[in-house]
Amino acid sequence: MRTFIILLTATLLLTACGKSDNALEHAKKHLDSKYLCPMHPQIVRNEPSNCPICGMMLVKKEIQPAPPKMAPKKHAEKDKHPTITIRPEIIQNMGLRTTKVKKGNLQKYIKTVGYVAYNEDKLVHVHPRSTGWVEKLYMRRESETIKRGQSLLEMYSPEILEAQQDFLVALRSGSKGTSINRQQYRNAIRNRLRLLGVPDSIIKKIERQNKSINKVPIFAPQSGTVIGLNIRQGMYVTPSLEMFTIVDLSTIWVMVEVFEHQLDWIQTGLSAKIRVPALPGRVWKGKVDYIYPELEPKTRTLKVRLGFDNPKGQLKLNMFAQAEIHGKPKGEVLKIPRQALIVTGERESVIVALGDGRFKPVDVKTGMRSQGEVEILSGLKKDERIVLSGQFLIDSEANLQASFLRFSGGGHQH
Repeated sequence: MRTFIILLTATLLLTACGKSDNALEHAKKHLDSKYLCPMHPQIVRNEPSNCPICGMMLVKKEIQPAPPKMAPKKHAEKDKHPTITIRPEIIQNMGLRTTKVKKGNLQKYIKTVGYVAYNEDKLVHVHPRSTGWVEKLYMRRESETIKRGQSLLEMYSPEILEAQQDFLVALRSGSKGTSINRQQYRNAIRNRLRLLGVPDSIIKKIERQNKSINKVPIFAPQSGTVIGLNIRQGMYVTPSLEMFTIVDLSTIWVMVEVFEHQLDWIQTGLSAKIRVPALPGRVWKGKVDYIYPELEPKTRTLKVRLGFDNPKGQLKLNMFAQAEIHGKPKGEVLKIPRQALIVTGERESVIVALGDGRFKPVDVKTGMRSQGEVEILSGLKKDERIVLSGQFLIDSEANLQASFLRFSGGGHQH
């Protein structure tokens, strides 16, 4: 009697559910649908609501057929992202574009900014060689341009005047000692005047006129611009005083900084060019002159010095400059457009187009990045077709389905 009642109950349940219902259809009717977030698949709810993380409306997911048998563990990593099938009309509405994975060169190209600085190799400091007073000052303002040999000032120095007197005495002592000794003595006194900063032209004038000169001039040792002026007329000066600082701006330096990951790209002698906003349309070509030995601790950047010719003096000190440095290209690398790469912080991936509306996310390992292209070290092959636009929507759908499959799989195991 008890067996008959159990059989009768089972028959009634099958009749109520419909004779044509299979297990999946029965589950669809009697199990609640789940709602998942497209951007955060770990958020699963039993009823419609918003995602507590991003606020998006949760998407309803119906019960799907059980996933095929899991692949062996050694292939689990490769097949962890499901394949997505999209209808042709949806692909057209999405404006989905694809391209092929290519093999070629990647240019080691660095674009940075910097400022114009003077060439320290062309910098000269002018000091007096003896103590004295500035009797006449010809250069009264900084930023003035001067020529080599131009008179800067005239000074009176008792020490120089005493050396002149000794030189005149040596010239007049014609009968004492041998001619060799007299000439050696004269040369010694003449050299003493040179060491005190007296120019050769003034020494010859003293010898020619046979009399001393009270105010001795000091001439510019090179052409350039006066960027330092520390004296005034009438001042008492000593050898420790830096009277003038002169720099030749026919060649200049541009100081730039490069990022830490670009250190392997740069070396001395590489070609470089700069543009300055103050002079639009102009381009200056130069070279990498020096690479500094340490990084800036706060910015984690490396200072690099570029050298440029500036014959017309158009580049002014402290001008802002936009610099480009071109290194040797890295040849025969697998590369894709940078816009095709999906970077989440946990992984890097691209969407591979399999054909017939099927798409699959593939994790990749990237290398060098330059000029809108990314080197692919693993994960892709040459001529594979990848998605350029709309890949984030496809990746979100793949994550959603992967999460649901894990959810369903966990339920079955339970």
